[in-house]
This record gives sequence, C-alpha cells and structure tokens, in this order.
Amino acid sequence: MKISHFVFRTLFCTTLLFSAGAVVSACGDDEPNVPVIDNNISVSPASVQLDGLQETSSAQVTIGVSKDWRAYSEEDWITITPDNGGASDKTITITAQKNPTTEARTGTVYVSSGASRAEIKVEQTAGDGTGGEGAITCPFPGYKLVWNDEFEKPGNLNSADWTHEVKGHHWVNNELQNYVKETTPEGNWVTRVAGGKLQIRALKENGQVYSGRVYAKVKQGWKYGYIEASIKLPKGRGTWPAFWMMPVNFRSWPADGEIDIMEEVGAHANYVSSSLHANAHVHSNGTQVTHEMLCKGAEDSFHTYAIKWTGKNITTYVDGQVQLSYDNKGKGRDDWPYDDPFYIIFNLAWGGDWGGYMGVDESALPTMMEVEYVRVFQ
Repeated sequence: MKISHFVFRTLFCTTLLFSAGAVVSACGDDEPNVPVIDNNISVSPASVQLDGLQETSSAQVTIGVSKDWRAYSEEDWITITPDNGGASDKTITITAQKNPTTEARTGTVYVSSGASRAEIKVEQTAGDGTGGEGAITCPFPGYKLVWNDEFEKPGNLNSADWTHEVKGHHWVNNELQNYVKETTPEGNWVTRVAGGKLQIRALKENGQVYSGRVYAKVKQGWKYGYIEASIKLPKGRGTWPAFWMMPVNFRSWPADGEIDIMEEVGAHANYVSSSLHANAHVHSNGTQVTHEMLCKGAEDSFHTYAIKWTGKNITTYVDGQVQLSYDNKGKGRDDWPYDDPFYIIFNLAWGGDWGGYMGVDESALPTMMEVEYVRVFQ
C-alpha cells in the first residue's frame, strides 16, 4: 500500500516562570521551542463521489488555509494532486482508480496544516468486478470479484466485514484454546493485521492457551462462487488451523451443512484436507466426505486453498490441483444442504479431538497462522 507518512513531534517542555511574566521553556536535546500553529482549515465540498466503473475518476476540492499544508490518504486507490502547497494554492484534485469489486468503497483524504486537520470523505460507487490494470481475476471464466480482503491496512480487522468468536476452552471438539477478541487478558495480541497479512496466533498466558477465530460477513455470507485464500500454516504438534464455511442461518449440525476448504493438524504436518458434512455424510458414523493430500512446505510458505461451489458440484483445490470433488446427487437436503448462504471462517485451534490426537507440544507456543488474502468471486 502506498501511504504518505507525516511525523509530528511533540516537545515536552518544563516551563519556568520568571518575574515580569516572562516565560522560558527548557526543552531536552537543545531543540528550539516550536510553537503550536492553530490555524483553521476549510474544505468544499467536504465529501465527493467518484465513479467506480471508470478507469479513473476525479473531483476537485477547494481548500481554505492561511499556512502551508499537506494532503494525504491511507487508501492506495486514492491519489491527490497536488499533495502539498501554500496559502495561495486553493484547489486539489482527488482521483480514484477503477473499483475492482462489485461493492462500493469509501476512504478519507486528510488536509493538514500545523496542528489543524480537515477531512474529505471519498465515496466510490461499485465496479463491475473486472478491475483495471493489475486487477484481481478468477482462474475460471465468467466469475467476477464480489468481495475480498488483501489485509493491507495494519491494525485490527475491519469490523464491518469481520466478527470475532469469544468462547472458552472445551467449547467444541474438546479443544484447549480460549477464543478471544484481538488480545489476551494481559494484552498480548491474538489476531491482527500486520505486514499485509491476517495473523492469528496461539499462545500460552497464565496457564491458559489463547487463540483466534474470525468470521467474514457472518450475517450475509455467499451462496455459490469461487473462493480462495493464500495461507501459511502454523507449526507445532497440537495446532489445528482451518479455512472453512458455515451456514448463515444455522439451526443444527450437521443437518445445515459444513464446508471445510482446508484443515491441517500439526501432528501430521503439511498434509491438508477438505471435508463436507451433512446428515448423510458425517465423521461421527464414518460416512464423511473427505480427502487429504500432501502440500509440501505448507508450514513454511504461502499456498492457495480454494473452492468452486455451484448448485451441482463442490470442488476444492490446493494450489490449483483438485483436492475433493462432490456432486449433488439430487437426494435432498440430507445429502446436499449446500444451497444456502455460508460465511467464511479462519481459526487456529489448539488440541482437541483431532488437533490433539497425538498430544500437544506446548514448547511450540506461540505459533501463528497467516492469511495473505481471501477473495470471493461469483
């Protein structure tokens, strides 16, 4: 991501009062006393709307300021010309690249002068899913990008798209971890966006293991499509990372279905599997639909895991190679409960019925699962 950076340095001074009201500031490092500029900034209009279907679209904004100023945005699809000037420079042009998705997006342009800052809201309409130069494309023809997260903005996950699960240990599958939102009780991070990746970390603190489980578009989900993610798996006996999907309108399991795009357990390192769960095929009675394959280096580098899901077939992939394929046999919902919206899940479990089938090695903690991107095409 291209981001303009500005460093504002605050000088903490000890003010000494002398007779006749004189004020002298004693500052460290022999720095000169820097006054705080308190000039106001006006922008007109304070919001602009750009066309997401055009290769580029622009809008002009007039700024009112009496000192030198700078303009910047934290969104890589927004550019500002000029991005700095003086009191005589009154107009900037805000330009956006074509929106590669079929959802509208928003951003902010900041105009800063001294200690003052004004904001310009930038709204871009939805694109057609084809993108422009360097656009994200689907390996299958006829599919358009409808949602994605490239994890470019560091910090916490976007709460408009993502939801954290919060549950104690042994909640499901006799797993040992406690799922928390973003940080442990002591403030150590569990989920974050850093270095262009979603990072989910399992760690031990005060005798308890903590980890993360996050849901994308949990109330909306998607029905059918091609969905892929680039993931590097954690190391350690006891780990159980997964990229999977559950129904938005969940009532009971396995009647409403479960789609496991990728799972791995650290006790069987680099062997990844896909599974489908329904009343007619479930592991509890040995009728599960599942397939496992070796993905060399899955714990050392990023690999692509994907699903192509239609009303007639579900096929999963590892680096473009077919992992599992299952057809709708027309036997009804007990065999095919996969015609409803499902949402995406990433989680890192610790121990449990499968993750701990060979015990756990706590010397592996902390350990981390990383997701480079997740994309949905329809």
